[in-house]
Parts: sequence; C-alpha cells; structure tokens
Amino acid sequence: MTATAPAIVVGAGLAGLVAAFELSRRQVPVLLLDQENAQNLGGQAFWSLGGVFCVNSAQQRRMGIRDSHELAMRDWLGSARFDRDEDKWPRQWAEAFVRFATDGMETYLKARGLRFLANVGCGCSLLHLEVVSRARRRAALLGTLRTSNSP
Repeated sequence: MTATAPAIVVGAGLAGLVAAFELSRRQVPVLLLDQENAQNLGGQAFWSLGGVFCVNSAQQRRMGIRDSHELAMRDWLGSARFDRDEDKWPRQWAEAFVRFATDGMETYLKARGLRFLANVGCGCSLLHLEVVSRARRRAALLGTLRTSNSP
C-alpha cells in the first residue's frame, strides 16, 4: 500500500475547513494548520457569529427580502472600489464568489445538513448561520429597520 502525502491546508477559517472537508471526502489525508487554538476554530466566522453570504436565499424570499446577484455585486463593488490595474484578479474573485453565493452556496450547505437561522445583529449561538440581506443588517446596526430594499 502506498502512503499518500497529506495536503496541507493553512488556516482553519471557513475556507480552510471546507477545503479540508472536501479533500477528506476524496480520501486525501489533510494536515490543517492555524495560528489559533482549537477553541477558536473557524477563523473570522468564529468572531463574526458565523454569518454566511448567501444571495436571494430561500430564507430571504420567505421573509420578503428582495435580493439579487446584481444587488450583491453593487454592494460589493461599492465597498471594494476595484479601481486600480492590480485589482483585476480580486475583482474576478469577487464576481465568482457572488455567483456562487447566488447559485450554489445555499444548496451546498443544505446538502451537508446545515440549516439557517435568520437573525439580525443577534448575539445568538455561534453555530447558527445567519442569512439576511446586507441592507437590513446595515439598517439594524444603525438602529433603524428600513422597509425599502435600497442598499
């Protein structure tokens, strides 16, 4: 039997955990390295209450929240301001991520048994995944819940 060298995943944030999970599903040994200890597993998601960036999710539609790929890109580009020549690759990554968040993220997570709890600015359990529109989250953080769908 030939030993397979492990794939080394640096960072145990959501991206690193998903990469390690997908490799393990393909029987690839994984060495997961992170600067934090095991109690802080999850990277920035650990500190941000585990929010997930989904666009036009079933939960958003049930709550009457209008969202779309176009609105998500407008939000992203409005804050990222990809206006330099060296922003070509970050912009392409952002566009690919928003496409996945629109077309595949919710299905991918639900296929793995994850469920969603909609909450706005709630200090609830870190295990809950948050799916709300960016506009409502910003409004809630400002202390006013707007009924319009403008960002």
